[in-house]
Amino acid sequence: MIKPQRLYEGDTVAIVSLSSGLAGEPGIRWRAEQGIRHIEETFNVKVKVMPNALKGIDYLYDHPEKRAEDLNSALKDPEVKAIICAIGGKESIRLLPYVDFDALTNNPKIFSGYSDTTSNHLMFYNNGISTSYGPALLTDFAENIEMDDYTVESIRKTWFSTEPIGDIKPAAKLRKYGLQWDIENKEKRRPLLDNAGYESINGSGAAEGHLIGGCFEVIDNIRGTELFPDLNQFDGGILFFENSETNITPETLEDNLRSLSMIGIFDRVHGIIIGRPESGIYYEEYKEVWQKILKEAGREDLPVLYNLSFGHNEPKFILPYGLKAKVDTEKLTFEILESAVTD
Repeated sequence: MIKPQRLYEGDTVAIVSLSSGLAGEPGIRWRAEQGIRHIEETFNVKVKVMPNALKGIDYLYDHPEKRAEDLNSALKDPEVKAIICAIGGKESIRLLPYVDFDALTNNPKIFSGYSDTTSNHLMFYNNGISTSYGPALLTDFAENIEMDDYTVESIRKTWFSTEPIGDIKPAAKLRKYGLQWDIENKEKRRPLLDNAGYESINGSGAAEGHLIGGCFEVIDNIRGTELFPDLNQFDGGILFFENSETNITPETLEDNLRSLSMIGIFDRVHGIIIGRPESGIYYEEYKEVWQKILKEAGREDLPVLYNLSFGHNEPKFILPYGLKAKVDTEKLTFEILESAVTD
């Protein structure tokens, strides 16, 4: 994988809305501004909002080409060193016909987002560029009062350092989901909940491999499209999956995991990490579904860690696509064994 260059203080970071245009809605604009301020103050970088990023839900839904135009421009802009997505959504796959893939491959840059941004990550991944399944503007960067230290530490280790990222500890606390994004809540902190830590739910021992995955619902929805990775890209991988706030039923998870099993993905990977279900909903039920499907696949040996803090969790750590990682179900540890960026 081609790695982007690291960030330095004083560098410029671009904001794009490649999925939902929520950041530009009148009632949410304050939150986008709060996130921008936190980026600037916490990391001492400059923020450049791309021309269409704040044009609202309806305009950006009707104009996927404008969303792609912002991405293309940010990639080609020599001033921009990193690109951060405003939020996820439902249909960023619609950008595919409009993305300038020459610009994408010739200008590797830090690129961050999660959820529906999985589709965008795979545009990079399928072209050999490592990106960050990580924080978004309206959620992590715009956390009320201040950003979470756990998230800030992950950003610094992943984007600002060329040292191997190393051991990823469980988040000691989790943010309770559900604080309404109304301006009257601007000075209100979300409650923190205790986190139980990592849990081994399948297999034994340790496994190493390259990171590949994303939001489960998006991965499932893009099956059959050109964005879905070739099966050989799963060979020897560490698969990472997490689910969105829609909280699909355990029955739906079972059906969709079985489909992925039948195309052979679980036969190819070396290990799996699974993000904590959003708000802990279906925590035990999802775990039982995974165990059932892996037993059906004859992969009761496959090391699987559960309850990791990425994706639809705050705080979160960053998963850089394609990097070598290690899962250990005996020690209950997860490590990223190389740096995500270069000098």
